[in-house]
Amino acid sequence: MTATARSPRKRVRLVHWNPREGAACAKLLAALGYEVAVGPVDGGAGLRALREDPPDAVVIDLSRLPSAGRDVGLALRTSPATRRVPLLFVGGEAAKVEGVRKHLPDAAYTDWDAIGRDLESAIARPPANPVVPDSALAGYSGRPLVRKLGIAPGARVALLGAPGGFAETLGELPAGARLASSARGAFDLAIWFCRDLAALAAGIAVRAAALGERPMWIAWPKRTSPLASDISEREVRAAGLAAGLVDYKVCAIDAVWSGLLFRRRRAKPR
Repeated sequence: MTATARSPRKRVRLVHWNPREGAACAKLLAALGYEVAVGPVDGGAGLRALREDPPDAVVIDLSRLPSAGRDVGLALRTSPATRRVPLLFVGGEAAKVEGVRKHLPDAAYTDWDAIGRDLESAIARPPANPVVPDSALAGYSGRPLVRKLGIAPGARVALLGAPGGFAETLGELPAGARLASSARGAFDLAIWFCRDLAALAAGIAVRAAALGERPMWIAWPKRTSPLASDISEREVRAAGLAAGLVDYKVCAIDAVWSGLLFRRRRAKPR
């Protein structure tokens, strides 16, 4: 491929989950004349930045973490601020690509050998009437997230250490439900986000003691997410059990977070 002069240079956001490969792909796009920003989109903060300053196109690599790439595309299409930004998905296994295409049929799909031609075409013809998914979580089958998490009408939900933009991830709450940023006062359900083992170990005793009979989700970054650390389902379950809790439900919250739902273990009758 040969570099093509463009004036002014078009701005491209490249979403890639592998730093080394992403840098190489960004170099290729820059050689084609684009101004490129590259990296993963880390949930609410990354999406908010895109909404506040939309680029001329978003290129999403599907060779790594295709479900995460799909979710970025869904989130961009569900937001009015980024709905008409051209989406170009690159690479990936055929079955995974078809899964993305099912939700975003009017995005562009290509491979890195044809990126110059197809990116130029996508920018020249942005979607006039883009397909808008029902939800940014349309890639996940089953019930809406608020139902999967057990958020009931009128519930007060304590979000503890939640990532930026998580209220938007939840979407519309049931009638009368409210979100709080702490567990002070009355609450019906807690969702605690633990990024690593140190945070889990430091907080589990206090969190468990404050629960009473109320349930609490403990969420941790998935091994395949950009926030992956030293924590997994096994460590979360072990910490909960050691604190007198018992888990009874698991949930894939989004592309980054998984969660286990705990209650205080009931004493056995004598």
